[in-house]
Amino acid sequence: MRSTAPRALRVGERALLVELAGGEETEAFHAELLRRRAAGTLPAVREIVPAARTVLLDGVTDPDRLAAELSGWEVGPLPARVGGAIEIPVRYDGPDLAEVAALWGVSVEAAVRIHTATEFRVAFCGFAPGFGYLTGLDERYGVPRRATPRTTVPAGSVALAGPYTGVYPRSSPGGWQLIGTTDTVLWDTGREPAALLTPGTRVRFTADGAATGGGR
Repeated sequence: MRSTAPRALRVGERALLVELAGGEETEAFHAELLRRRAAGTLPAVREIVPAARTVLLDGVTDPDRLAAELSGWEVGPLPARVGGAIEIPVRYDGPDLAEVAALWGVSVEAAVRIHTATEFRVAFCGFAPGFGYLTGLDERYGVPRRATPRTTVPAGSVALAGPYTGVYPRSSPGGWQLIGTTDTVLWDTGREPAALLTPGTRVRFTADGAATGGGR
């Protein structure tokens, strides 16, 4: 992992936006923030919101002081993984599965094996309530967004874009490559917490039936 120091920028009176060198550094920095908050050594911060290469700290009592402290932090690698991962059963029937397999240079069946053999981690959330950006696929399996986004993507669609995998919690427009479908509920306001996936959550996808690579 690269060791570029985080860069903290003031956002308003009580917030800091911390820029990191990349996704891996951002996940490690976010984990360090949570570790320090749990240990009681992080100054008062109301919200910690990770993104692709930034972490927003909101509700900071003394932003300038915290920004100065951050520059001297030693942030180690991501902590060791403990406990089990959430399993999400998937019907690999997405209309873009065959295209994704072709981009990877493998058969549809091999593409499914690659996806189900990967342990993912929620790097950050956004786009829609309950939507997590999952990392874990090898860099060579990154895929582009579709040239023409769909006006409607069904809820439960399992999709890929760039280095990320995601599951659409609800029907919405979208330009990700659709490889499958799940009945797992990602967002439920009657559940505590409402979001099934939160930053740091480990996820595995399991194949629910044979891959078809067909449209729907």
